[in-house]
Amino acid sequence: MDSRVSCHTLIPMTSAIEPAASVAQRSRGGFLRDMALWAIIAPFAALAVLIGAALGLQGYYVGLIALAVAASVFAAVHHAEVVAHRIGEPFGTLVLALSVTLIEVALVVSLMIAGGAQAEALARDTVFAAVMIILTGIVGLSLTLGGLKHREQVFRLEGVSASLVALATIAVMTFVFPNYTLTTPGPLYSPGQLALVAVVSLVVYGAFIFTQTLDHRDYFLQAESESDASAHAAQPGNAVAAASAVLLLISLIAVVLLAKALAPSLELAVARAGAPYAVVGVLIAAIILLPEGLAAVRAAHHNRVQTSLNLALGSALASIGLTIPAVSFLSLYMHTKLILGIDAKSTVLLLLSLFVAALALRTGRTIVLHGIALLVVFAIYLFTTVVP
Repeated sequence: MDSRVSCHTLIPMTSAIEPAASVAQRSRGGFLRDMALWAIIAPFAALAVLIGAALGLQGYYVGLIALAVAASVFAAVHHAEVVAHRIGEPFGTLVLALSVTLIEVALVVSLMIAGGAQAEALARDTVFAAVMIILTGIVGLSLTLGGLKHREQVFRLEGVSASLVALATIAVMTFVFPNYTLTTPGPLYSPGQLALVAVVSLVVYGAFIFTQTLDHRDYFLQAESESDASAHAAQPGNAVAAASAVLLLISLIAVVLLAKALAPSLELAVARAGAPYAVVGVLIAAIILLPEGLAAVRAAHHNRVQTSLNLALGSALASIGLTIPAVSFLSLYMHTKLILGIDAKSTVLLLLSLFVAALALRTGRTIVLHGIALLVVFAIYLFTTVVP
């Protein structure tokens, strides 16, 4: 193993010939040298920006808030990667997915509590956008770039099939089925139906997590011969992992509070542009998913398409499998409406995305064509969201 190789440049490698005493000295009190300085500064800088937002600073300060949100998101995912690298796969990708989903849940819930008629559909717009961005955009770009570099990539079909089965089940129950129930007219569930769907979504997601981490863990592991050398990088120490866990929590809090402060300006900009309100959900989902999307694309580029698909599909499942139950129970508690059903156009795009993804990933081998087909669906989704 080449000891100079690092895993995503997160943790500097210790030379294989470094004396044991030197290693011990590095591990005592010097763990900050093993952490990225920007990832330490970013969450605290974001909290400082948040103080300015609380003081009512406006104008160009909105741009600073947006930068702080982006920096906090990248810092959160960076620290999640450190923790993930410490605990190994497939728990690593699960940590990333849950971290990003926690951001999404907290943000959507905070905006729902703020109220307004438009908040009734915000959870649907954001989660649906996340599913479409992941299923067609991130997976499509990963397969395209991976195929261009490696021509053909191989992954474990069993794990991806399990992910798609769970994703299709929850997505159709959440976004399509409400349009066809009779107890409550429109794209709404009755309180009893909403509670049932929330519980069922948790059950399906819980079964997926059990399959991924315990029952069939090997289905989600990258084959040794297909992974790059970064898979062998030295794990971070306990001190580094613990520090990253704390900074991860701070980053998540900063993201939620800053994004909430940014939301009014985002909504105003969309309204001035004359775009549908659903664009707000797309923008929120894109901000949240950007770092993990880049991680998935980078993994595919390095011929680790199994890790890429674990990241992407795991994030889509966590997003819909946890966010929808959270907002459903909140809606039941607050006695507010929660619009979940999507229109006919979006239904066609969702079913087409699931169908194309299932066909593209049915053999355990991917090529450029599969990625391009998904990216075309993604482009159509974006265009018809702005110009319905």
